[in-house]
Amino acid sequence: MAKRKMTPTEQRKKKKRHEEFTTIFIKGKQKRVKRPPTVDGIDEEDFIERNADPIWLHQNEMWKYIGTNPLEEE
Repeated sequence: MAKRKMTPTEQRKKKKRHEEFTTIFIKGKQKRVKRPPTVDGIDEEDFIERNADPIWLHQNEMWKYIGTNPLEEE
């Protein structure tokens, strides 16, 4: 028996599901877990740490990132 083609709606749902979730193995079984949020393919925290200025960090109460930029310490 031939496998049927997916409809465009099914293809969109599959693509969206693939973007939102990743498959991992737990005790030999496949599980779907949400992907961590990313910005331009970089982890969200790394992006903030690289690109945010101290004023923005202070306004958004992200004090743990202030002063951790290695370029400012030189």
